[in-house]
Amino acid sequence: MTATIDPKSLGKVVVLFGGPSAEREVSLKSGSMVLAALLRQGVDAHGFDPAERSVVELAQGGYDRAVIALHGRFGEDGTIQGVLESLHIPYTGSGVTASALAMDKILTKAVWLSEGLNTPDYVRLTPGFDVKAVVNRLGLPLIVKPAQEGSTLGLTKVKSEADLQAAFDLAYRYDPNVLAEKFIAGMELTVPVMGEGADAHALPVIRIQAPEGNYDYHNKYIGNETRYFCPSELPAELESQVQAMCVKAYQVLGCAGWGRADVLVDTNQTPWLLEMNTSPGMTDHSLVPMSARASGVEYDQLVLTIAASARLKATGQQRSQ
Repeated sequence: MTATIDPKSLGKVVVLFGGPSAEREVSLKSGSMVLAALLRQGVDAHGFDPAERSVVELAQGGYDRAVIALHGRFGEDGTIQGVLESLHIPYTGSGVTASALAMDKILTKAVWLSEGLNTPDYVRLTPGFDVKAVVNRLGLPLIVKPAQEGSTLGLTKVKSEADLQAAFDLAYRYDPNVLAEKFIAGMELTVPVMGEGADAHALPVIRIQAPEGNYDYHNKYIGNETRYFCPSELPAELESQVQAMCVKAYQVLGCAGWGRADVLVDTNQTPWLLEMNTSPGMTDHSLVPMSARASGVEYDQLVLTIAASARLKATGQQRSQ
């Protein structure tokens, strides 16, 4: 991320943020900061909220590229990516298939396991599931969460068999696909990945220390009690192992542009992949900017680099004609 980027070369840029998902508020913060950074750098940038305007207007805007700062459904699940492909507007981040795959934590796990990557054991929960069978397989405590939500929305750490049904009911309100996952005690890490294919590379690892180990919505976006360590202070060999694992996890899903993998490292120093975010947060609490800064890249340069990576994934086209 050291190449100089001419802001004028980016053309007319639309920043997509807000949207109709449960992560709208976070997206509004991310997008407003991304838009401000582009404007500071002299880019002809314009904000666009798909929850307030029809995406049909994108075809009429004369945009050369789109920077996606949407989180959750519609913005991170392949939907808006498909719209942009059909409109021939190059866009940032992963394509339709990789976005949809990474958004679904159950499918993501299936791919990772097929590629020999460590991820906690899991069960797909459906109405009427056998509580005892789930607990017998995964043990307690365990994690229940919607398969296609982010920002820990609808997530519960289940400590007793009696609480499992309520946890399912909460997650089911967000998504009919519900995941029960084996709980891994240990260090929580996150690793940004940039690029595509063989050129994909990891940025510095961030170690997260949340109050009482509870890295929930409040501790992610609102409170200031969570501590972040970047450099991570991990042994060099372990950090390299985690970074290599995250790059492979990104590559096998077919991700492009940028993303962020969430990882737990257990007491035996074994890393476990949790999920891949294909449109990570870019707020003042967000982690990709923190990691980039540790590698010498400030926020505005990071945003320019992401914007410059926009392309059509179906054709590889860099700029609309």
